[in-house]
Amino acid sequence: MKKLSSQFAESHVNWLADTACACLIDEARLSPKPGLVDSRGSGAHQDLNLEMMERSASSLRPTFHALAQQSWLRPADIALREKVGRIGREGEVQMMQATGGVNTHRGAIWAMGLLISAVAMLGGEGQLLTITATAAALARLPDAFAPKGFSKGLRACRRWQVPGAREEAQCGFPHITSLALPQLQQSRARGANESQAQLDALMAIMTSLTDTCVLSRAGMTGLQAMQQGAREVLEAGGCASTAGKAALARLDALMLAQNASPGGAADLLAATLFLDRVVS
Repeated sequence: MKKLSSQFAESHVNWLADTACACLIDEARLSPKPGLVDSRGSGAHQDLNLEMMERSASSLRPTFHALAQQSWLRPADIALREKVGRIGREGEVQMMQATGGVNTHRGAIWAMGLLISAVAMLGGEGQLLTITATAAALARLPDAFAPKGFSKGLRACRRWQVPGAREEAQCGFPHITSLALPQLQQSRARGANESQAQLDALMAIMTSLTDTCVLSRAGMTGLQAMQQGAREVLEAGGCASTAGKAALARLDALMLAQNASPGGAADLLAATLFLDRVVS
């Protein structure tokens, strides 16, 4: 195991782990999110609530710390990819223990874990596109120890022939760099408060993401309705406007009626908040 080289490294590893957990909790609490767990309630979920999401996020701090520690100033190679994969899978076990077997943050472990590793690989510094390119390089490497079965998300990708979380990471998280972060900054500049700006960033992701959580629950019709509804929110002026709030309420009702929850978009929003804090 590569030892941390300085007090700076050690403190930064702790900061990365704390920041990642805080972003997961902030995403969970953000309201009103269409179909998702938030401070109002459980959304389209029967087995999730806010307290469980917060407990899950806190349980992942040792995982995020280990990812940052093991990745510090390391190159992107197969040895690191396999180590990151192992730590992530161990984190899933910790998460499941904290939630009583409910999958709260598996997708977030993948996205956030890669980005934490990338920042650590760069010594705690780096511009946005450098970080996401580093994460992509790691994601493209093979992991011989990865489970061979198909998750619900992978099954949806195969059935509908669409890209999923794996491809998003391997392409450098374009929904974050090209949509969510620009929208977050634009909404802030227009005078939206922080919650409204973050909701607008979520809408930006939802306009084009092939969210496998929605596909699994509501099929292609549900996915297209999600994308169109998110576009209508932004076209109406975003969540700071009266018309945008009304469009968001309609989208929420639609997601609930279809029992659909855009969990993939939520994972990317948490990762967006993380990168916003890392590169600010």
